[in-house]
Amino acid sequence: MADWTSDSNEALTLSLVRCKEDKESLGSDESYENFHPHSRIRYISCIYGEDEKIYGYRDLVIDLRLASGSLAQYLNVKYSEKLPSSSTVDDLNTALDHYKDENAFLKRVESDATSFKPLGNLIHSYKRASPKGKGKGSAVVNQLPADSEDVIEFEVYHVIMNAPGFREYHRRMQIFILLYIEGGSYIDEEEDTWEFVTLYEKRKRSNPDLATYHFVGYSSLYPFYCFPEKVRLRLSQFVIVSPYQRQAHGSELYKAIYRFVLNRSDIAELTVEDPAEAFEDLRDKNDLEMLLAHEQFMQEAFGSGAVSHGGGRVGGIGKAGRSGRGCGVTTGGKGKLGPPADKAWVEKWRKDLKIAGRQFYRLVEMLILLRLDPMDIRASRAYRLQVKERIYRFNFEVLAQLEKEERHDKLEETFSNVKEDYQRILALVS
Repeated sequence: MADWTSDSNEALTLSLVRCKEDKESLGSDESYENFHPHSRIRYISCIYGEDEKIYGYRDLVIDLRLASGSLAQYLNVKYSEKLPSSSTVDDLNTALDHYKDENAFLKRVESDATSFKPLGNLIHSYKRASPKGKGKGSAVVNQLPADSEDVIEFEVYHVIMNAPGFREYHRRMQIFILLYIEGGSYIDEEEDTWEFVTLYEKRKRSNPDLATYHFVGYSSLYPFYCFPEKVRLRLSQFVIVSPYQRQAHGSELYKAIYRFVLNRSDIAELTVEDPAEAFEDLRDKNDLEMLLAHEQFMQEAFGSGAVSHGGGRVGGIGKAGRSGRGCGVTTGGKGKLGPPADKAWVEKWRKDLKIAGRQFYRLVEMLILLRLDPMDIRASRAYRLQVKERIYRFNFEVLAQLEKEERHDKLEETFSNVKEDYQRILALVS
């Protein structure tokens, strides 16, 4: 039976296909074709079954190609041999709206290369060094004009579901949810309240007035009513496709979403739905860097004499210095983060920065730990009690059922684990 069983993750190859001229302009290290989704999860369980196995074929290859901008799809399923059709042989016909003729698909790619433009409103852009550039660093690249041959631009757009043409585009884009998010599923496209933030690479042609756009990733957002007259925007799905991963494009997309939220008066806060561990780290790192760079927040948090440098750092921060070492930094008096932190002050800033409660309290705890002197017994005890209080409130129903001694032991164990994880996250902040 093994000879007739294929691993669906290994059988599936993805390609983001560019037109011939755009392919010729790529750097030698650039590749956007014949890749697999990044992690071993049930990529195509929603298409081909829950156990990641496909039965009934030998030498199976599922070739799924998408036009790099418009995401028009071509699917070609190849195999050397197939068992006679029966209830045990998996049906490889899918519900995807795809091209079956390769030449027709390639013609569509050529046509879409110059005609496709992102839908919605541009809300953010950033630059990266071109793979064909001369090894310029990010600081130099940011000073170069956008039309420089050493620069590639990336653009972030905000669009709503009922924008003309977007519903159809979303039907093609949403395949990445099944391919990249464990347990991911399609959203109800009949709900017009969905909002989206999309990210594209903008690649220049030899003609300076002509550029092509290539899909990098996207996030879906859903607004919920927030008393009395605002909305709470929930980040529901977040995807960066494999060729662009581990290049900080996810951070750029998240920061663009956060700035967009800050600038909208109708939004009370940004929340995240059931985040994966990798996304939690991305979120924590970027939120921490934002707070560390916020001069007023840091001064109020740690006293009027708090020193802000290298992005607002205070105390022994980053890989070179751990909390409690101080790095020669002094403060001009105790700030609002104590410990213990001033709860009213923390809540005021949480609302101003539009960060969800549990997330902001965790960030505050990390910042305190960042600067906490382990030799200060009183401050260390106050910090421990502050963190335990939040843990207890968050897990009240479970902890309240335990005996007092067992509850204390569980709180201490959880506090130690939380503190260790905070130290891991703080090390990510450069």
